[in-house]
Amino acid sequence: MNQSTTNEAELFTELRKLSPKVTGGLLRMRQEVCRDATVAAKYKLLTAMAISIAIRCEPCIQAYVKMACDCGITQEELIEFLEVAMTMQGCPGAEWALKAYKAYKVYKEHVGGTEPNESDRCCMH
Repeated sequence: MNQSTTNEAELFTELRKLSPKVTGGLLRMRQEVCRDATVAAKYKLLTAMAISIAIRCEPCIQAYVKMACDCGITQEELIEFLEVAMTMQGCPGAEWALKAYKAYKVYKEHVGGTEPNESDRCCMH
């Protein structure tokens, strides 16, 4: 983990202590939403990834790609959700969809080994 990421992680830990109801609530909300229910978790995570592309949040893109991979997405499923994001965003969507595809490729290459630091966080939450 690089120094910037370490400092952000430490700051977030401190913020969680100072604001446990709100920051803890965000974490609990994400856990509840990202579970299998009527809609499979992997589709919720792919949707979150597509929204992350739309709002251009690279740490979120990487985190949701990683979580979706952990839920067993296929490359074909990823591509279809990337196509939705690109359709909704046009050229900027394509640029940010490339970041998601790269995160997917990097994560798949590292499964079972050391994962890249960038895939471990989603806005430090």
